[in-house]
Amino acid sequence: MGLQDRIIGIKGAGEMASAIAWRLFSARIQKLFMMEIETPLAVRRKVSFCEALYENRHTVEGVQGVKAAGLDAVHQAWASGRIPVLVDPHWEYASRLSPDVLVDAVLAKKNLGTHLNEAPLVIGLGPGFTAGRDVHFVIETQRGHDLGRILIQGHAAENTGIPGAIGGFTRERVLRAPAEGIFQTRHDIGETVRKGEAVAEVNGKVIRAGVDGVIRGLLRPETPVTPDLKVGDIDPRGRVAYCFTLSDKARAIAGSVLEAICRVYNVDGK
Repeated sequence: MGLQDRIIGIKGAGEMASAIAWRLFSARIQKLFMMEIETPLAVRRKVSFCEALYENRHTVEGVQGVKAAGLDAVHQAWASGRIPVLVDPHWEYASRLSPDVLVDAVLAKKNLGTHLNEAPLVIGLGPGFTAGRDVHFVIETQRGHDLGRILIQGHAAENTGIPGAIGGFTRERVLRAPAEGIFQTRHDIGETVRKGEAVAEVNGKVIRAGVDGVIRGLLRPETPVTPDLKVGDIDPRGRVAYCFTLSDKARAIAGSVLEAICRVYNVDGK
């Protein structure tokens, strides 16, 4: 069996999960399926296949994801050259489709239940997993020298709670929910905002931009949120095009997942 015949399951369909799906699909590993919660919390929605759950289909850099319900829909998506995205918060399709590879790309900063026996090859992204115990490989997700490193033992760097620097800004560029409630905004991804400008609100509490820049990511209006949840991302570099393409970090992590798969499954199928 060649790589193109391997079934790959991905937990999550946000930015990092979508970058992985995009990279594998582009490498002609196209029997992919993605499992998401009913109300996704992806901020970088323009580059996240989870948007297909709202729009029925969503394209990321030329690759299309489609909302799928049931095994027949998964196979139809494969036959038409698309990536099926399922509402599957409990990852039931991980057992129904028996994937050769399972990637936990939820980025919850903790293990929500992924284990070694879910597939012949199990890969976990970021903190919360121990290679050799929970998963076979862990991919480092923290920006810096080790970004994308494939760990065959041990765990990724602990979550610092500090976003990676972009344009010299860290915490200032991230928008967070000030309270529990329903997220509301009249802004959209790609719009330019100024520091101090009201961008969104939760239960009447205003969320203001911490820097000048372009809104690179933003939750959908009417999304239920919890206090301190990331609800938006402002890019101080001001490049609108960056809002609609995968980030350098996402590409690095996706490339490492592809490499990890190739370490186990050779191209010739051996």
